[in-house]
Amino acid sequence: MQVWPGSSYPLGATFDGNGTNFALFSEGAERVELCLFGEDGSETRVDLVDVDAYVWHAYLPSVQPGQRYGYRVHGPYDPANGQRFNPNKLLLDPYAKAVDGQVQWGQSVFGYNFGDPGSRNDEDSAAAMMKGVVVSPFFDWTGDRQPKTPYADSFIYEAHVKGLTQLNPNVPEEMRGTYSGVAHPAVIDHLQKLGVTAIELMPVHQFVNDSTLQEKGLSNYWGYNTIAFFAPQNTYTSTGEHGQQVQEFKGMVKALHAAGIEVILDVVYNHTAEGNHMGPTLSMRGIDNEAYYRLEQDDKRYYTDYTGTGNSLNVGNPHALQLIMDSLRYWVLEMHVDGFRFDLASTLAREFYDVDRLATFFELVQQDPVVSQVKLIAEPWDVGPGGYQVGNFPPQWTEWNGKYRDTVRDFWRGEPQALGEFASRLTGSADLYEHSGRRPVASINFVTAHDGFTLRDLVSFNDKHNAANGEDNNDGESHNRSDNMGVEGPTDDPGVLAARARQQRNFIATLLLSQGVPMLSHGDEMGRTQGGNNNGYAQDNEITWMDWANADQPLVEFTAALSRLRREHPTFRRSRFFNGRPVKMEEGAPMPDVVWLRPDGSVMQPEDWESGFGRAIGIFLNGQGIRERDRRGEQISDRHFIVLFNAGDERVEFRIPDVKFSPEWDVLVDTAGEQANTAPVEPGAVVPLEAKSLLVLCEHDLPDPEVDHSVAASLTFHTSAIDIVPSPSPKPEVG
Repeated sequence: MQVWPGSSYPLGATFDGNGTNFALFSEGAERVELCLFGEDGSETRVDLVDVDAYVWHAYLPSVQPGQRYGYRVHGPYDPANGQRFNPNKLLLDPYAKAVDGQVQWGQSVFGYNFGDPGSRNDEDSAAAMMKGVVVSPFFDWTGDRQPKTPYADSFIYEAHVKGLTQLNPNVPEEMRGTYSGVAHPAVIDHLQKLGVTAIELMPVHQFVNDSTLQEKGLSNYWGYNTIAFFAPQNTYTSTGEHGQQVQEFKGMVKALHAAGIEVILDVVYNHTAEGNHMGPTLSMRGIDNEAYYRLEQDDKRYYTDYTGTGNSLNVGNPHALQLIMDSLRYWVLEMHVDGFRFDLASTLAREFYDVDRLATFFELVQQDPVVSQVKLIAEPWDVGPGGYQVGNFPPQWTEWNGKYRDTVRDFWRGEPQALGEFASRLTGSADLYEHSGRRPVASINFVTAHDGFTLRDLVSFNDKHNAANGEDNNDGESHNRSDNMGVEGPTDDPGVLAARARQQRNFIATLLLSQGVPMLSHGDEMGRTQGGNNNGYAQDNEITWMDWANADQPLVEFTAALSRLRREHPTFRRSRFFNGRPVKMEEGAPMPDVVWLRPDGSVMQPEDWESGFGRAIGIFLNGQGIRERDRRGEQISDRHFIVLFNAGDERVEFRIPDVKFSPEWDVLVDTAGEQANTAPVEPGAVVPLEAKSLLVLCEHDLPDPEVDHSVAASLTFHTSAIDIVPSPSPKPEVG
């Protein structure tokens, strides 16, 4: 086998059309062996003798795509000083672009003997290890265009590759649970029906299935256990693991882009699957433990853990930072993804021990010409001290707004709180984001996500029911801010079912009518249930998969209609905060861009905001007060809206304010299903707002004799009872 010196850049295995360059960083290594594996499992070792700036490299002209490989790294084994080199452990390349196989758990993949953590284990782990795969970088991207949807127009759908597709009867069986399944027209049509502009995929970086879960007959379903930051998860491929998963992933992205849907990846750069000092030696631990991981300074055999998973990536080291940045650029440039959601992002801000929003990682992102131009979403917390950082990330970042989730849940379940908190969340959380120059779109609004109850379970259970996880129901959040409407779990009581259906509509309507960027958890529009399990991380089965056959179709239609309402009316997707200042109107006196209303139709007073018992509130949205221009420079305007909320247990009589320039109002949305498409409502009229319900009223569209309404009707959003009002007969729940 010919071995040429090669190049120290780029890191990883890079096929150039003729041969493959291999490059691996290790500052503490004394010797590095590249290990090539044949189809029969035979191993050929090649010494990497050329080293530049701690990068060991070689070029092998005979190595083609599909070749499986790993490394053996020689050096000192001194855990107390942070060094864990052991050439008997086959190591996965951190830059591997594809991975073949899974870890076969046993003593060989650990650096110590079971029962004696202080010992050294020298069993060879090659037979039990996953291997890197050389891939071809070539793919026909002809015609691919990234949608580049503005944040203000975005509607994000959080989904799991397998959970989204595994039970879809319209997806061919061999494609279910795969990237090809996500790209299937049956799935894309559903996303388009909902008006989704971006799908946020739960982790697709190659991850490890935990041994502790396997022993219980479970598996790591969510995938927050990454081991290779460049490789798409190989269990989500329908075509093969020897590089085909890369091509299949690219095909999925291209198909989604053709449908106008962006692809956002949920990425886990805060830790790896190697865990704490009792974890396995799979990759970075054996390559350069001190460079890649945060170690306790007073005893380097232990790992600093800000993630609750055993270790934290050492973002204070330039080589660990390079790994993250190289990975991000790779997924944008080579895989064409449109953005990232960073799991436990506060960990990446910890230069040393405190969270610093101007940490090196964020400075690198800010100046990077590639990464800085895609969507960057932070999960703005970790488990360390001071880790809850909602509202404190740099200006170009958006954030999962945990305060929005908590406030909206508390409001609709009737928990005492100041109405001002609810108003702030509904209008984009200016109190969190405006101080740093950000806009409402900095707030990624959500009511539910993968972690916690589904929307249906949020209104069906007061307590978690996680027995299936095998942890005696001790795992998962105990404070869910949920309300079971009087009965815990499944029921056939029509009154309870109707209340639950209404409450789901309330949450969806609130989410889609709030300023900011809405994010819907996959299946919530279908009434997906996990049977009260609020921590489905280990449930790769029907508990977590979307049940397409039993979808709540009226709820799907309701969600799609609310999404259209938001999409067609810029009033609900402003890119600037309200300022409360008067706006010149076409007729009558100037009115503010937003007015908060009491049930008697009068304007909210300062003392009303701190009322802990207030459950009903209205908001007037001035369609002339958007203060934005379109691409042609023309002022954007819209019709006026009034949205009425009643989170109380009794019906409220709400008086419609006397707005001089809007003589009548149409009821577009009624989550109680009572008033939509009735006769227009006149100013000063009193409308009944049922308990636990929401009304949306729109300025009446007066006929204009100069307008051809047969054409206008096809261009303007108009709803109907079929589109917007739920079925009066709630679908029975199945136990």
